[in-house]
Amino acid sequence: MRSVSPFKFISILLSLAFISSFAVGQNSSDKQQKDSKSPSATQQDPLNRELTPEQKKRNEKRFKQEVGETYKKWLDNDVRWIITPEEMTAFKALSNDEERDNFIEQFWLRRDPTPDTVENEFKEEHYRRIEYANEHFASGIPGWRTDRGRVYIVFGPPDSIDSHPSGGTYERPQEEGGGETSTYPFETWRYRYIEGIGQEVEMEFVDDCMCGKYELTIDRSKKDALLNVPGAGLTTYEQMGLANKADRFTGGGLERLGQGAFTQGNASNEFDRLERYGKIMSQPPVKFKDLDEIVNHKIRYNLMPFDVAVDYVKATDTTVLVPITIQLKNKDITFTEKDGVAHGVVNILGRVTTLTGKIVQTFEDTVSIDTPKDLLEKTRDKASVYWKALPLRAGLPYKLDIVVKDVANGDGRVGTYQRGIRTPKMDEDQGLMASSLILADKMEKVPTRDIGAGDFVLGTTKVRPRVSPSNGAPATFKREEKFNFWMQVYNLGVDQKTNKSSATIEYEIVNTATNQPVLKTSESSSDWGNTGDQVTVEKSLPLASLAPGTYQLNIKVSDNISKQSITPAPSAKFVVE
Repeated sequence: MRSVSPFKFISILLSLAFISSFAVGQNSSDKQQKDSKSPSATQQDPLNRELTPEQKKRNEKRFKQEVGETYKKWLDNDVRWIITPEEMTAFKALSNDEERDNFIEQFWLRRDPTPDTVENEFKEEHYRRIEYANEHFASGIPGWRTDRGRVYIVFGPPDSIDSHPSGGTYERPQEEGGGETSTYPFETWRYRYIEGIGQEVEMEFVDDCMCGKYELTIDRSKKDALLNVPGAGLTTYEQMGLANKADRFTGGGLERLGQGAFTQGNASNEFDRLERYGKIMSQPPVKFKDLDEIVNHKIRYNLMPFDVAVDYVKATDTTVLVPITIQLKNKDITFTEKDGVAHGVVNILGRVTTLTGKIVQTFEDTVSIDTPKDLLEKTRDKASVYWKALPLRAGLPYKLDIVVKDVANGDGRVGTYQRGIRTPKMDEDQGLMASSLILADKMEKVPTRDIGAGDFVLGTTKVRPRVSPSNGAPATFKREEKFNFWMQVYNLGVDQKTNKSSATIEYEIVNTATNQPVLKTSESSSDWGNTGDQVTVEKSLPLASLAPGTYQLNIKVSDNISKQSITPAPSAKFVVE
C-alpha cells in the first residue's frame, strides 16, 4: 500500500521558498520569447527545423566523424526501435555533448506517462524489455536486435503465443489451403489491440535456418519445410486434383499458399498485410507533453540504520540496469498498534546525480509492515527489503543518495546513505565479463505474465538479494536456508555455424578458516540449450551439510570459442550460522 510521503510535503515548502527566484528569472524568459523568431532560437529547437537533403547529408557525415561512441551506441542500440525519424535527424544535428545530454533527458521525459511523478515508468519498462529480449531471443546476435526482440521491446508481451519450437507435422487452417505438411520452428504472437495498428494483430516468426533466428514474416508459407519438395505437403485442393502445387510459384504475390476454398481472397488482402507490416516495423509515435519541473528534495541526516546493496546488470551496450536493494531491520522501525494489528511505515527517497549535481534518476516509495500484535516480537527479528532497478548510462560516475524516515517515530528518525558509483562498460569491446554476483535469500522462477517486471525480477527469475551489513561483514545465511546465487555472463564467443556459444562454468565453495574447498563442480553452457552471447548462471544449494563458519564462493567462466576467462574471477564471501 502506497501512502503520501512527507518528503513531497517538504518539497512543496521548498518550492514556495524559491518562488521569488523564479520571478527574477521571468524577465530572461520573456526576452527569450521575444527572440524566438531569431535564427539562434530556431537552432535551439532542432525538432522544428526543416533541413534540406544537403544539410542532412552534412550532419550525417559530421555525426560519424565527431560524435563519441557513447552517443552513437545510445542511438543505435538503446533507442533504435523507438526513436522517431524526426528525433534521429535532430539528434544528429546537435553540435556538442551538452546538447546531446539534454536531448537524451528530454527524449525520455517526452515519453513519461506520469510527468507529475518522479519516476519514468516508460524508461524503466523499456530497459526491462531489452533485458528480457536479450535473455530469451539471442541467436548469434543480442536478443534486442532480433525480430522478436524488436516487437517485444516496442509492443510489450503478446496476449498469447502459439509456439512450435521443433516444427514438425502441421495441419494447415483452411485459410492457408488446408492439408498436412511439415514446418520449420515458428511462433505466432497475438495482440488483442495495438494502438495505431488495430485489433487482433497476429505476427508470425519463422526459424527456417533451424538456428534459433526467428524472423518476422508476412508470408505464411515461409514456415512450410516441404514447400519446395514436389508432391509433398499438398493442400486440400492439390490432394483432390483441383490444383497443381507448381502453380504456387507462378501465380505471383506475397504468399505461396496454393489454391483453396478459403484462399481466394488472399491476393486482395496482400496490401492490407503489407500496410500492417509497415506499421509494425515503423517507430511508434510520440505524444509530446508539457513537462512539470521536478522538485529537488532536501536530504537530512540522522540515525535510522539501514543497509544497501548496489548491483550491475547489462541492458544494452550503452546502458546498465542498476538494482538497488535497501534492507531495514524491523527492530529499528517504530510500530503503532490499532485493532490488534501492529503497523510500521518507512518512507524511502533515492536520488542519482552526476558529479556536477544534475539529477539523473529519482525514486520515492513507502515500505509498510503489518503484523498481528501477537506476532510482533517475531516480526522484529526479521528484516524488510525494498528494491529498485534503475537504467543508467554505462561507464559513467554517479553519486547515489538515499534517505529513509521512520514515519511513526516521534523524533522524526531519519537515516541517510551516500556513495559514489561508476557503472561498468559491458559492450563487446570489453571482452568476456559478468554482471554482479548476487547472493540471494530467495530465488524462484516467475510466472510468464510477470517476466521482466516486478520487484526483484531479473529476466525470468525473482532474485531477492541477501544484503551484507554496512560494516563490510559478509551476508549471513542459516543452515536451514538455501544458499542462492545469480549472475549473467556477457560477450561470449558464438559459433558462426550453430549460432550457439560454448562455455565451461566451474563453481567452488571454500572454507576460509581452512582454505579447503567443501564443494567443487562444473557444467557446460551447451547443456542449457540454445545459448547466445549471453547466459544466465543461477544456482540454489542447501546449507545443512556445511558447518557454521565463513565461506567463499568462487566462479570460473571459460569461453571455449574465444578462449577467454573472466578476470578477476567472480567471488563472494558468506557466513553460515
